[in-house]
Amino acid sequence: MRELWPWLTLIFRRPGRLVTGGLLILVTLLSGMGLLALSGWFITATALTGLLLAAGIQSSLNLYVPGGGIRFFAVARTVARYAERVYNHDTVLRLLTDIRVALFERLCLSARHRRNTLQGPQWLSRLTNDVDALDTLYLRLIAPAALAALVTVILVVVAGVFYSRDIAIALVITLLPAFLVATVVVYLRTRHLVYRQTDARERVRTDVIEHIEGFAELTAAGRTGKHAALCLRQADQIARSDSRADTRTGWNLGLAQVMVNLAVVLALWMGLDLFQQDTVTGPLVVLLPIALLGLLEIYSVLPDAFARLGGTLASAARLNRDCSAESSNATEPGQLPVDDRHALELEQVTIRFGDHSPVLSRFDLSVLAGECVNIIGSSGAGKSSLAEVMAGLEKPASGRARRRPPAYLTQQTVLFEDTLKANLLIGRPDASDAELWRILNLVEMADRFTHEPAQLNTWLGSMGSQLSGGEARRIVLARVLLNEAPLVILDEPFTGVDAPTRDRIAAGMQQWLSGKTVIALGHAPEALPASDRTIRLS
Repeated sequence: MRELWPWLTLIFRRPGRLVTGGLLILVTLLSGMGLLALSGWFITATALTGLLLAAGIQSSLNLYVPGGGIRFFAVARTVARYAERVYNHDTVLRLLTDIRVALFERLCLSARHRRNTLQGPQWLSRLTNDVDALDTLYLRLIAPAALAALVTVILVVVAGVFYSRDIAIALVITLLPAFLVATVVVYLRTRHLVYRQTDARERVRTDVIEHIEGFAELTAAGRTGKHAALCLRQADQIARSDSRADTRTGWNLGLAQVMVNLAVVLALWMGLDLFQQDTVTGPLVVLLPIALLGLLEIYSVLPDAFARLGGTLASAARLNRDCSAESSNATEPGQLPVDDRHALELEQVTIRFGDHSPVLSRFDLSVLAGECVNIIGSSGAGKSSLAEVMAGLEKPASGRARRRPPAYLTQQTVLFEDTLKANLLIGRPDASDAELWRILNLVEMADRFTHEPAQLNTWLGSMGSQLSGGEARRIVLARVLLNEAPLVILDEPFTGVDAPTRDRIAAGMQQWLSGKTVIALGHAPEALPASDRTIRLS
């Protein structure tokens, strides 16, 4: 269960909502049990009164109080059920937000080469299936199990106080095993099977996505049928394993229900004995057994929830392994330079990935505050790796990197499927529309959107599909320039931009970035803005 602890800690950050949601579930459950029990008592009391009157024995029954109680429980159950569904589903959405934010924070702190070890379909599985397995953990497993135990204890106490100690003991003997069978036993019987199923589902999902994306290549190679057959075999194995898990879950569910019904029979049988001893009245005899029947409502949801717990543990373990900053070569928070004169200092930095040869060895660099430095080199010289270290996204194999807070333009152009304004505000959330138009004018993109009907609210499409490569690059550059960080790192800032446009933008950037420290990396000096000095990587 250690895998769940980081996520349980996250879930329990909202104790008020969890307690309120649990109370709504409890009110719903108790209202249903009260409706059953009171209805049973009322029907029994009415029948006995009728029999007494038929036998010529004077008898009376207050119809209004129990009738009002039945109506109260019926309305309370309906209202509580509706409120519980609305409130708890809102809680689940809030928990989902917390989990996703925490997950992306971990991803941001993990090293890039660590993130690149997983393929796209595997990340899709982490961000959808694995997260979904955690966001309903409270509503599907924690709350029902806790409330089932609480209601069971309440019924045992009621039996001991209002009936007899023997009935209370009988209920403990039958209901405790029923609770364990519906929770712990079903988990133990299915955990290894379901745990393996989680990885199997990811494999088949990955193969299906690869089959779709690589259909043309598979067709050209004549491997379409064989690859499709592989996917079908994997799906068939998953279906057979699901069937085995469902069978085990069903047996546990049936056994738990048999034990609850046995508790009902014992309560009725022992209650009749108390009735013969004139200890309790006839209607009171049926009150407890019918209330016990209400336990079936909550006990019936426990086996399926605990049967899925093994998969939830597998999802938590994978997220902890693949998305945890602690489990990767995550970077430590960058220390500030030793004095105010410097914005960046690299001391004896060596960059190495895995067991491969170093990309850079014992590299030293000191950049003064306000200085502009260009770093050039051919492909494979280590420019982007060096930029990752300077930005704090990678930790050097040895040496020290100290920097001011940076704004970093990566070599890859990344735009989100959102509006132009939303993409720009990532760089500076408090920027005004006027400032956005200024920066768009600087990168010569203002005219492009002035003529759009939505202007700043123009939708950019998936990964900026509505823009050309050069246009998308300039939007990303504008986003970085908006950032107020004192250190700006630009990796290939003018990719896809023609030379005249590049020169005009570079001239405007020089004034915009006045007073900031700028480090630009590229293949040649002419592809970079003007600088105070240039460093060549060989």
